[in-house]
Amino acid sequence: MGLIKSIFGSGKKEDGIQICAPVAGKLVPISEVSDPTFADGILGQGAAVIPGDNRFLSPADGTVTTVFPTGHAVAITTDDGAEVLLHIGLDTVKLNGEHFTIHAEEGQKVSRGDLLLEADLAQIKAAGYEIITPIVICNTDEFAEVAMAQAGDVEVGDTVLTLKK
Repeated sequence: MGLIKSIFGSGKKEDGIQICAPVAGKLVPISEVSDPTFADGILGQGAAVIPGDNRFLSPADGTVTTVFPTGHAVAITTDDGAEVLLHIGLDTVKLNGEHFTIHAEEGQKVSRGDLLLEADLAQIKAAGYEIITPIVICNTDEFAEVAMAQAGDVEVGDTVLTLKK
């Protein structure tokens, strides 16, 4: 547990609720996602990662509330009440689960860094889909602030969003 806590930090509430990068890659504003459902904040505020790894990990301690049967998305309610949606790629629901492996189930308690999903990003790109991964706070209206960390390269466990009540 010591190594995991040192990698993922404690998510202390004094600084707000910390949502960590679920995958290493490049952090970008959600407005750069080419799908208006995400870019226009229809589902909520957030950020996006252009992933550089096939493994998608829990961005916070909480409970898995939804795992899409196609494996392209998962939702978690954090222990602090944030509803976080990870959506791997755009329109990837159309792959009907091909190139995705589910490692989590609804109702499962998860800790930061637990494996949720795997995606064969090379195959997804080869099939013509974007792999950008929105991280959306679906209950944005319950927070006074949803702030994104500085855009750029992120490692798993880096804070990408800070939420304040």
